[in-house]
Amino acid sequence: MKTLSQLLSMKEQKEKISMITAYDYPSAKQAEAASIDTILVGDSLGMTVLGYDSTVEVTLEDMIHHGKAVRRGAPNTFVVVDMPFGTVGVSESQDLSLAKQLYQQSHANAIKVEGAHIAPFISRCSNIGIPVVAHLGLTPQSVGIMGYKMQAATLEAAEKLIQDCKNMEQAGAVMIVLEAVPSDLAQKISATLSIPVIGIGAGNGTDGQVLVYHDVLNYGVERQAKFVKQYGDFSNGIAALSQYHEEVKQGTFPSAEHTYKKKIWDEVTPD
Repeated sequence: MKTLSQLLSMKEQKEKISMITAYDYPSAKQAEAASIDTILVGDSLGMTVLGYDSTVEVTLEDMIHHGKAVRRGAPNTFVVVDMPFGTVGVSESQDLSLAKQLYQQSHANAIKVEGAHIAPFISRCSNIGIPVVAHLGLTPQSVGIMGYKMQAATLEAAEKLIQDCKNMEQAGAVMIVLEAVPSDLAQKISATLSIPVIGIGAGNGTDGQVLVYHDVLNYGVERQAKFVKQYGDFSNGIAALSQYHEEVKQGTFPSAEHTYKKKIWDEVTPD
């Protein structure tokens, strides 16, 4: 299994780290077969596979359910699972209890949390052996406040983000995801920290990249973000299903090649 020490070594040797989201057994199996370094079971599953309007509706039970499926599909890949909205910031004891539940039941290698305010939470998790990935910059769970736009666009905001990232590392974060920040800032942060920095919409100067599985394969996606590149196209699914529908209606499916044949009735002896 890919380990945290291997990922740290990749950063030291300046080998880029690949990360992709996966939400179920078949997508995780594909990711592992493609030798992807890390899988993120992101709360983006709320929109991509559960049909929610945002990540805010995703529950801890959702993340555990999908995390377990991903682990079964990718037993040898480093898997990170998101702590969903509302599970961090209630109380110290409850936060830690929910983190333990997610980490234990999903069989993840690490959990991920959003926001610059979670340094104390990271420290508490680290103290009991739960590896935590921090997510800064654009944090989807807070889009109701910050909106979907580039973050840290001023010198003051950039300096704050640098300090926030340092605070995450000092608190014990094992990795940082930076989303939708200027590329030169992301590169500077990556060079400053000793832990891997994974970018999404943050340029190629980070230690690695993450994209959403459905965005990469154009699978049920209505609009693409600026930083997304498609590497495949699953968008012809409607046409394929329509053809299946018509063939069933017309009686042309199943054809002989899709049919089991045995003349059972000819073997029956009449009374």
